[in-house]
Amino acid sequence: MKKIGVLALQGAFNEHIEIIKSLGHEGIEIRKPEQLNNLDGIILPGGESTAMGKLLDDFQIKETLVNKINNGLPVWGTCAGMILLAKNIGEKEEAHLKVMDINVKRNAYGSQLDSFVIEENVPEISENPIPLVFIRAPYIEKVGNGVEILKEIDGKIVAAKQNNMLVTSFHPELTDDSAVHRYFVNNFFN
Repeated sequence: MKKIGVLALQGAFNEHIEIIKSLGHEGIEIRKPEQLNNLDGIILPGGESTAMGKLLDDFQIKETLVNKINNGLPVWGTCAGMILLAKNIGEKEEAHLKVMDINVKRNAYGSQLDSFVIEENVPEISENPIPLVFIRAPYIEKVGNGVEILKEIDGKIVAAKQNNMLVTSFHPELTDDSAVHRYFVNNFFN
């Protein structure tokens, strides 16, 4: 059984915890830096990246989280979580954790009204098509060395991995499909 934290400052953390538990693992809400100790991995959920970035500072979690990720803690960022992990965001915006060598465009698919769901094959993750939920989603504009692209849609990168880090533009936690959660657990943990 893995002990997987979910950053629980804002956003869709409960949904991730429920899926983790359904897979037979322990899901823990993370709100304090000391809760990052003894985790097997952590998920940074969707939500509002600017608010989450500020709360990481306010709750004094940022520095500890960066150190843990840089020292190999498996991390998966969905939507806003992807933005938090990116080294660069757009042109003028200050990045948050700056641990993954990707450039991300925020709200790349438009407003809440432009949200959509599609079913697509993501061969690395599942043999069958999986539902991809995009809500005010970002996408990756550029990847650095060592970043492996897992999925592109219309020429835009929506899933990638680098070392101990996984990112998705979409929200697997908002579907009944646990393929991406299983992929994270089965491929990023020792």
